[in-house]
Amino acid sequence: MPSPKRSLLISAGVAALVAGLSGSQLAAGAAAVPTATVPAEAAAPGPGVRGVVLAVHGGAGSLPRGSLTPEQEKAYRDGLTRALRTGYELIKDGRPALDAVEKAVNVLEDDPNFNAGKGAVFNTDAEHELDASIMNGKDRRSGAVAGVHHTKNPISLARMVMEKSPHVFMAGKGADDFALRNGVPFTPQDYFWTQRRWDQLMAAKGNPPASAAGAKAGRSEAGGTVGAIALDGDRDIAAATSTGGLTNKQVGRVGDSPVIGAGTYADNRTVAVSCTGTGEVFIRGVAAHDISALMEYARMPVTKAAATVVNQKIPALGATGGAIALDARGTLAAPHSTKGIINGYVTRDGEITTRLYDDETPPE
Repeated sequence: MPSPKRSLLISAGVAALVAGLSGSQLAAGAAAVPTATVPAEAAAPGPGVRGVVLAVHGGAGSLPRGSLTPEQEKAYRDGLTRALRTGYELIKDGRPALDAVEKAVNVLEDDPNFNAGKGAVFNTDAEHELDASIMNGKDRRSGAVAGVHHTKNPISLARMVMEKSPHVFMAGKGADDFALRNGVPFTPQDYFWTQRRWDQLMAAKGNPPASAAGAKAGRSEAGGTVGAIALDGDRDIAAATSTGGLTNKQVGRVGDSPVIGAGTYADNRTVAVSCTGTGEVFIRGVAAHDISALMEYARMPVTKAAATVVNQKIPALGATGGAIALDARGTLAAPHSTKGIINGYVTRDGEITTRLYDDETPPE
C-alpha cells in the first residue's frame, strides 16, 4: 500500500498533467488517465458577453479607426448585421442552431467584403479555391469541403457532405462533382472575381496597382475568413467556418477553416468555436478542439479557455489569430492575438452589436 506522501505526489502529478496537456494529448492519454465528462455548466462563467444566441466573425487582423471611409464602414456593419439578423430569425422561430450558422455564413459568403464565397481571394494561379466546415454540437456530426472551385456557398456544400454522404471531408473536383450530383448549381470562377482581390494578388506578386484606391485595397487587412456560432432554444450549439484562404497561396493549400477540431468545433457539453488566423498553426495546435478540451478537462470557463489557446498557445507556435467561442449558457468570448477581430453578436432579446475596429473588441 503506498505511503500518504507517495499518494499525495501521485495526485499532484495527475492534476498537473490534466491542467497542462493540450486537448489532443489528453485524448491520446484518456485510457491511462480517465476523466469525468464536465459539462459547460460546471465552470464558473467568468467575463465575456452574456445572453448571446448567435455570433459571427469576419476575420482577425487590424482595422484601426480612420482606416475605412464612412461608406466602407457602413458596408461592413451592414453585412454583419444581415448575417446576424438572418440567423436570429431562424433561432427565434425555433429552428436549430445548425440552420442558423449555415444561413448566417451564407450571407457573408455572398458579401464581396469578406474572404469567403463571392469575396474570396486569388491563389497563385489567379484561381479561387474555397474551403468550409460545419459541426453540430448535439451529436458532433460534421461536414467539410476544401479546394472547391464551382460552388457559390461552400458552407452549404459542407453541410450536404454531412447529411447526404457517409463522409466528413471532401475535396477538389470530387467535392464539386458531389455538389452537381445533388442539385447544386454550377458557379463559374468569374463569379468570384472582384477588383479588390485582384489588386491584392497583384500587390502580393510585386505588381502593385497604379491607383491609390487599388494600393489601399492591396494593403487592407479587413474582411477575412468568416464564421458563425449559435445556441438555439433546445440549448444545442453549432459552428461553421468558410474561407477563400490566403492571397497568392500555393495551389492546393488548405488551412484550418475546413479542418474539424482546428478551425471549427462544436460540442453541447462545452462550446461552439470558429477560428481565424494563420491556418497552418491553428491546425498544428488543434485550436478549436483545444478550447473545448480546456473547458472539459481543466474546467475553465469559455473566456479563459479561448484566451489561453488564442493568446498563449497559438503565439507560442509562432502565429497570431482569433476566435469566437460560445458556451451552452450563452457566454461569448472573442479573443485575438492580432490587433483586432471583425465580429458581431445578437442577444436573446434581438439586440445586435457589430464590432469592426481594433478598439471595439479588446483582447481578453
